[in-house]
Amino acid sequence: MPTRFARLTAPALLAYALLAPLAQGAPHIPASGGAVLERLPRRADPVQRELASLRAQLAANPRELALATRTAQRYIAVARQETDPRYFGYAQAALAPWWSMAAPPPEVRLLRAILLQSTHHFAEALGDLDAIVATDPANPQAWLTRAIVQTVRGDYQAATASCARLSSLSTELVTITCVANVGAMSGRAAKSEALLEMTLRRNQEADAGMRVWVLTLLGEMAQRRGDARVAEERFKRALALDPRDSYLLGAYADFLLEQRRAPEVIALVKDHARIDALLLRHALALRQGGAGAGAGAQLRAADAELKARFEAAMRRGDTVHQREQARYELHIRADAKTALALAQQNWAVQKESADMIILLEAAAKAGDKAAAAPVIDWVAKHALEDVAVARLVKQIKQIKAGA
Repeated sequence: MPTRFARLTAPALLAYALLAPLAQGAPHIPASGGAVLERLPRRADPVQRELASLRAQLAANPRELALATRTAQRYIAVARQETDPRYFGYAQAALAPWWSMAAPPPEVRLLRAILLQSTHHFAEALGDLDAIVATDPANPQAWLTRAIVQTVRGDYQAATASCARLSSLSTELVTITCVANVGAMSGRAAKSEALLEMTLRRNQEADAGMRVWVLTLLGEMAQRRGDARVAEERFKRALALDPRDSYLLGAYADFLLEQRRAPEVIALVKDHARIDALLLRHALALRQGGAGAGAGAQLRAADAELKARFEAAMRRGDTVHQREQARYELHIRADAKTALALAQQNWAVQKESADMIILLEAAAKAGDKAAAAPVIDWVAKHALEDVAVARLVKQIKQIKAGA
């Protein structure tokens, strides 16, 4: 992935992909020596052979910049393809000679920003991105990454400005996707969805990875306005292009849970339990469905595994998955107080619809009208259009003062 190029391609979408970081599980102690912990990639796998070759070359020449950045780029791509967070660590290790520099080479700085945002170190990532665009204003990957981070943080004016810089540097579809992603969160949902859908129809030749991103966003937009039929059609089109995309799987699982279709969620995520966010969806589906032989035992096992993983993350000081942990505490453990505290900490970092929903759900369950006030004010200020959020806001406003 070069640091400068005229047109964004699928590898440039790493910025978006890493906003849904792959959750790292806690150490797991098997019940017996015969338990299968994981099926490792075959050494004959062409991707593994390629990575082994890159590792060997880098071990011999650890300070060769072009080789190090090429290796890191490949690890990041494989992290998404394999839904395996360890490859992010390998990517950072490849950049070790420059990682701690205040001003590393630009190509390293961009990759560092992408990896920092994957762990929700948004301020540090923006520091690197600001430095890049100040010296290289024609860098589309930096502007895209910057816009996405700014959107997640709720800085919609700055995100719109970053998206605007893409218009002369990138494809129409990337630019409109960036703009629509911001508009959908800031009072322009209907126009943003219509524009993005029309732009996708004009760009059917776009790379599959790009179309998965767009279709996932369009599915979420339809879901937020309450059109289940259209949302499902878009999610399924995206899954046909990439049935392993972890963010897409989580988004579709949440849609199915909202529709109370727990058995379909279980089937969807059954082979992805090593990803914390998808193991959580599995547990939520078991809790919602509760039918079938062994469902209770499966739920208890998933509960214990999630508890261990979240406790391990807290010991590491990892706060990336506070939203998922809040959902776990509220819907699996029925601990509204703990869920609300986690949701409030998460809200201080990121402000997407899902962040609003879990805070409002926890506040409603805890009967804490004051705790919900920041989200309610945010929704009103930015004219957010989301039927689930609106329903929760209405519910909380009906809570009696002092209740």
